[in-house]
Amino acid sequence: MLYYLIGTVSEIGQNSIILEVGGIGFQVNTSLQTISDVKTGSQVKLYISESIGENNYDLYGFSEQREKRFFELLVSISGVGPKAAISVLSVMNTDELVHAVMTDDIKALTAAPGIGKKIAQRILLELRDKLGAELPNLASSISDSVKQPGKLPSENQAIFDAMAGLSVLGYSSAEVSAIIRRSDWTGMTAEQIIREVLKNMV
Repeated sequence: MLYYLIGTVSEIGQNSIILEVGGIGFQVNTSLQTISDVKTGSQVKLYISESIGENNYDLYGFSEQREKRFFELLVSISGVGPKAAISVLSVMNTDELVHAVMTDDIKALTAAPGIGKKIAQRILLELRDKLGAELPNLASSISDSVKQPGKLPSENQAIFDAMAGLSVLGYSSAEVSAIIRRSDWTGMTAEQIIREVLKNMV
């Protein structure tokens, strides 16, 4: 069983990284959070979660152990597969996910593509149960910016829509994420975000 891989990033895709380890290229599926932390040619350490099925063997990797843990918590929930878990972790980081659980914020979760209201409700309920007594400590460590009321749903949806639009224009998730994570997009629409990002691309 793989715990982590250390290697050189040879390619970055929309939802995956090709990690070269000892002359072997591993396709590692991951979130936009992790993709934004790496760059082509850099050496990275990715914590691995394996998904083994009758006809598939997929690797999911994360730059932080905490993100890997939340990925595995999400896929342990009935009706939430690896792709859905990656979708959630691409529109919110682990602090934002804990905040959504604490505040019962269904809209924050439904901002993730493929996550409907019923699945979002199940995620909130089961994560609250799985984290149990640990949840208050996790919540107390969340940054004040995450705790701002009303920030998550509209901001995440606009950012995700902007990233999807920029992907259609041919820009990679990695280069777009690097710019988006450096700025505050409060109150901006997806179209406004796209225009601002394109200015930074020039």
